[in-house]
Amino acid sequence: MAEVLNQQEIDNLLNNVKSGTEEKPEVTGQKEAIPFDFRLPNRISKNQLRTIMNIHENFAESFSSFLVSKLQTLVTATVASVDQLYYSEYVLSVSNPSCLFTVGIKNTDIKGILEFSPELALALVDRLLGGNGEGKKEAKVITPIEQKVLNVVVESIMVNLKKSWSVVDKLEFEVDRFEPDIDFAQITSPNESVLLISFEIMISEETHLMNLCLATFSFDAILAKLSSQKFSSIRPTDYQGSTSREVLARNLLYAELPLKIEFGKSTISVSEFLSLEVGDIITLNKKLNDQCEIKMEDKLICYGRPGIVNKRKAIKVTKKLI
Repeated sequence: MAEVLNQQEIDNLLNNVKSGTEEKPEVTGQKEAIPFDFRLPNRISKNQLRTIMNIHENFAESFSSFLVSKLQTLVTATVASVDQLYYSEYVLSVSNPSCLFTVGIKNTDIKGILEFSPELALALVDRLLGGNGEGKKEAKVITPIEQKVLNVVVESIMVNLKKSWSVVDKLEFEVDRFEPDIDFAQITSPNESVLLISFEIMISEETHLMNLCLATFSFDAILAKLSSQKFSSIRPTDYQGSTSREVLARNLLYAELPLKIEFGKSTISVSEFLSLEVGDIITLNKKLNDQCEIKMEDKLICYGRPGIVNKRKAIKVTKKLI
């Protein structure tokens, strides 16, 4: 219902109209209006962004472990931010020349860009080629040889992204091509929103930036599976319907362990060792019919007898100790 003005308020309004001024009535008990831009690319909810951050935190851990093994130095990778913005805004933030790899996900229309800062790319190349990472290069253009060296890192990133995203779905990340100029790495229209995941890579005492930009126009099928409640209980699709014990037991079946079979022992002098020739016989401390010791990690686990099966040397287990 419209508010009814009393005679005094009507007189004040008329006087203001005559004087050309406007008197605003005092409003109390109401919140101040906050401007909102409806053009913001908020295609992904906050809960989904938190889930995406958790996924890429797992990726950062595995990727840093890979870099430690390859570079033989202290490396730490962390997720700096997960943002939504327009593709045109991302393009303006990329340096020129740059180090860009266009990527995609198999059987989907999702395209993306893996961006290394020029300093990070050159530091990786220097260390992968045996340097200490302190080498300086005047031109920041990545040469074809440096691209080939970086492919080792990029392929590892694709594998680790696949493992990290396996909690949501089977996503096959693959590299398309290298681009030194962002203008030739067009993955979507300028007005479309993109998902930007920024990583801080600390190598020794130097911090570098790496970005993963994904176009979100065909992200709906994946976004439907992204929720914090589902992420807390979801398993990789390969392990659906399995208990944790079954998953661990299945993986242990493929673990490789060194196995050593000891037929016997003997002691000879240095002079006898130096005078050994082809055809010489060394006498062991066991007889032909004695059982051999089968050890794993220098621990005796069972006994066995040597033999031949299908023209191959084999050992038959005769007694288990474990």
